[in-house]
Amino acid sequence: MVALIYAIVTGGNKGIGFEICRQLASNGVKVILTSRNQSRGEEAIEKLNVCGLSNVVFHQLDINDPSSIACLVKFVQTQLGKLDILINNAAEIGIIIHDDKEFKDGGGFVQVLDENVHLLTNIIKEPYELGEKCLNTNYYATKTITESLIPLLQPSKSPRIVNVTSTYGDLCWFHNETLKEELQSIDSLTEERIDEIIRWFLTDFKAGKLQKNGWPLTTSAYKVSKAALNAYTRLMARKYENILVNCVHPGYAITDMTSQTGFITAEEGAKGPVMVALLPDNGPSGVYFDGTQIASFSSTRLVDKKQIAPLS
Repeated sequence: MVALIYAIVTGGNKGIGFEICRQLASNGVKVILTSRNQSRGEEAIEKLNVCGLSNVVFHQLDINDPSSIACLVKFVQTQLGKLDILINNAAEIGIIIHDDKEFKDGGGFVQVLDENVHLLTNIIKEPYELGEKCLNTNYYATKTITESLIPLLQPSKSPRIVNVTSTYGDLCWFHNETLKEELQSIDSLTEERIDEIIRWFLTDFKAGKLQKNGWPLTTSAYKVSKAALNAYTRLMARKYENILVNCVHPGYAITDMTSQTGFITAEEGAKGPVMVALLPDNGPSGVYFDGTQIASFSSTRLVDKKQIAPLS
């Protein structure tokens, strides 16, 4: 008898998260689709059931709510006994798009470059409160859900953690060379230092010192959150040698997260995270996938504006 493979997907009710659930279920994986919103999560399950996929169940999860995380952990403990795959897909973008038409007419996120920051002031706003929420969700809450579920991943014969990241987490967006080197040097980096870097960023963000200290100037909190998540991925891979821990940029997909702009469909965007979730036991760990290909955490080449694919 073949043992069932159990997977949890955060933020699974729509977009790339929904497609990840569908594709995993199509591969015979028993999927726990999670969503903050109960009714939207149940609607997503109904859509999958209509497609003939009965091996998907819903469980409410707000990764920013410790009691919600505890409820999910208890469900896995009592109903499943173990977990094989965790895909951390839930995220916040941290910005407000004020002029949707002008944003889309300008090329969507392709135009969101630091050199264009003065041209974007009436199109995109990034209030401090949203930036702080972005970091709390994309980094700290993702850490919390991951560490809460690791004891349930340990009994698995082939445990996998997949962190959905972004090209916006590439260190090429940082203008502080010392900071870039520190985030790249994983042998000396610690979780405590990542916390210090985030606090430093938030202090500069509130004080209007992003340019002075070499931080990203556009979608700043999102970029810092994904760079921190990438670094955390590498630390986790080193700490848990029996778990394959990787991060994946799915591509610039047309979803609500990207205001329906992008180069690829959500279905195409899900292919990378699903492939990495189903890697063979001798697969890599602690690496960054751009789609289905291994890439660098820090690009040394100039960014090709036509290939920018920032968000999931």
